[in-house]
Amino acid sequence: MAHLHSETIESSKTPPSQFISSKSHTENLIETLPTREGWATPLVLYNNCWIRANSLKDSMAVKDRLKPRPDDTILAAHPKCGTTWLKALLFTIVNRSRYTFTDHPLLTSRPHQVVPYLALRPGDLDIVETLPSPRLLSTHLPLSLLPSTVSTLGCRIVCVCRDPKDAFISRWHFEKRMNQGMSIGMDEAFTMFCEGCSPYGPFWDRYLEYWKESLARPDEVMFLRYEEIVSDTPKVIRKLASFLRVPFTQEEDSNGVVEQVEDLCGFTSLSNIAANRPSRVQHEHAGDKLVVDPTSLFRKGKVGDWVNHMSKDMGDRMDQLVAEKFKGSGLIF
Repeated sequence: MAHLHSETIESSKTPPSQFISSKSHTENLIETLPTREGWATPLVLYNNCWIRANSLKDSMAVKDRLKPRPDDTILAAHPKCGTTWLKALLFTIVNRSRYTFTDHPLLTSRPHQVVPYLALRPGDLDIVETLPSPRLLSTHLPLSLLPSTVSTLGCRIVCVCRDPKDAFISRWHFEKRMNQGMSIGMDEAFTMFCEGCSPYGPFWDRYLEYWKESLARPDEVMFLRYEEIVSDTPKVIRKLASFLRVPFTQEEDSNGVVEQVEDLCGFTSLSNIAANRPSRVQHEHAGDKLVVDPTSLFRKGKVGDWVNHMSKDMGDRMDQLVAEKFKGSGLIF
């Protein structure tokens, strides 16, 4: 629908050349961007990042509308790389003086409810602005789509990545549960993933962007591999606490607080609480109905599970791609 310039007096005599589109600049821009079908929903390529079409406007708004604060902590994770686990760990670590382990928010609420996303759903940014400081936030967005002040203000970032083979398998199972009847096969999905065409892909660009930022700002950006969290969770918990400037005291160590954090945020504990048991939770998402089963966030969490689902040839192809993309960066898996 078109509308007239506000200064037009006699609308009936206005020539067609004076009509202007009612579409916003963002909407006009979106129409020019490359698009293609994703595994389940269309994807749009914006700033070299594939984003779901139904969340693109909200993702684009983050750079302009988010007002970072110096004491913000942002968990930046590529999908299916341990986001849920890290949200629980970070929330528990920074709030351990506020809650007991027997009456804790994570016993009744999902990690995604206590640590909000940036622009996953309409209205997320409005909610984020109402939160008191210090804020703990989460995003799948690349650093380049966050406000530049995230870096200049010294906001802390915790980034987590995962062996791309396991990340792919986890994403594949997640999408199948979220989109029942999804017609795309694993071979086609794997090819698209290796082409970089998956939500927030290419994965190598996302990993490298935060990896390089951690090298440039080691005191403000921590880069974690999912595998190291699995290998020695207590060590990572202590490392996170020190990074967030809330290190564990000698008394807390003696009283087993680190182990209590590990137990509360563990896979078994989180997957068994009522808030994460099988149910169908419906959300409005940019006019679409999004049905979420909380159990889709908890599958196995195993390191190396890809061997049970992918052929050796697929694994070799992914390893070759990873070696090529990360060559010379110092980032290895």
